[in-house]
Amino acid sequence: MVYSQPTLPALSKPLQLPISQADLDAINAYLSPLTPEDILKWAVEYLPGLYQTTAFGLTGLVAVDMLSKITSNPPPLIFLDTLYHFPETYELVEEVKRKYNRDVHVYRPEGCSNVQEFEAKHGQRLWEEDEDTYDFAVKAEPARRAYEELGVKAVITGRRASQGADRANLQPLEVDSTGLIKLNPLFSWNFHLVEWYIKENGVPRNKLLDQGYRSVGDWHSTVKSAAGDGGERAGRWAGKAEKTECGLHKDYFAMKAAAKKREQERLAQEQAQVANSSFVATPVALTA
Repeated sequence: MVYSQPTLPALSKPLQLPISQADLDAINAYLSPLTPEDILKWAVEYLPGLYQTTAFGLTGLVAVDMLSKITSNPPPLIFLDTLYHFPETYELVEEVKRKYNRDVHVYRPEGCSNVQEFEAKHGQRLWEEDEDTYDFAVKAEPARRAYEELGVKAVITGRRASQGADRANLQPLEVDSTGLIKLNPLFSWNFHLVEWYIKENGVPRNKLLDQGYRSVGDWHSTVKSAAGDGGERAGRWAGKAEKTECGLHKDYFAMKAAAKKREQERLAQEQAQVANSSFVATPVALTA
């Protein structure tokens, strides 16, 4: 039986948004059998307002390298600086900028340029006290702000189906609840292919990967992989087996509503405490 490549529907260049479900399905049928390089070539040609959001993990680095060979004007890079990255991660960002002669748009939690300012605003160890609020503050809100300020319509991600959990049924192209287009060019690659590409092409990588770490996130919630732990994201969100996403790929509006509700509850609690502490009982005068 001869395999027939699905035909790409007639599309404008760049794509007119929003994309209909019928066109999205047809595009995914067309992209699914392609190599990551060919998926990226298609994206550069068709996707409007295209950027790459990256934490400089291995898959994102593969995409950076591939794009450097595909076009002389690759999509701009966006780095969400949570303020809690390892020093080795910040070193990697600078190495990538030098090697590929790239600028990086850096976005941090709103109103915060360092850890001290973040903890003055949100308290210490927010990731332990309220991890959902933490995820919104360091990832979801800065990302949405970046997309609005930069005019981002589509982003290249480093997600792969082999990472499992919410990513198991990943498609090459998705549209999230905000209307943002997400391109997953390496959706079908496994970890071994990613590692092979990195080594074969001399792509910079995080030094922590040579020190027992398998996946690198914030320093406070990333540990070295345990013996026998073969998960691709082993060591991330230590002690929280149910957690599989940092918030960047969750429903933004749901996260925003929940964060707003928690902030209102916190303020109400603080006001109640102030009112209780300032209450002074007035002595009652006794008459003879």
